[in-house]
Amino acid sequence: MMKRLLASLLFLPLTFNCPAALAASPAELISDFRLKHGEGRVTMDSTLNRIALDQAKAMAAKEKLDHEVLGSFNSRVAPARAGRAAENIAYGYDNFQKTLGQWIDSSGHRKNLLLPKASRVGVASARSSSSRTYWAMVIAGDYEKPASAAAKKPAAAAKQKTTVQSCRIKILGACF
Repeated sequence: MMKRLLASLLFLPLTFNCPAALAASPAELISDFRLKHGEGRVTMDSTLNRIALDQAKAMAAKEKLDHEVLGSFNSRVAPARAGRAAENIAYGYDNFQKTLGQWIDSSGHRKNLLLPKASRVGVASARSSSSRTYWAMVIAGDYEKPASAAAKKPAAAAKQKTTVQSCRIKILGACF
């Protein structure tokens, strides 16, 4: 009898909606929201996660909700090499779902979540000494694809031809 009871208890988490077990990742939650509003999915990015974590930790350490706590956003996001990026920050919520809900309800944060052509995201949180949780999200897109060496050569050759064609007389490297 006890064995049957224990065996049936093992399947209880499958029957009940257990938020911890079924929680979607931040990228999935953001993607779901973006898809409902005509934008594409985003995937987690290790560089953006590091940038978000550094921001969250700095805000927690200083107990200050501020985009500039570590310096300008542009300088902090530069290592991601994205053409466009945005950041959302928050504090006080103990989980990402609640934080995301607050961002969705705020027009400026919502605009960032719906950043056109975004394809990657980083999300992190850090707890301050007073047990306040600080959140940071960096969303980015328009990543440049590295140009191949073959693609660069024709452009350089075209430049040289233009220079040669525009010179009537070349004296000591100067074109006239």
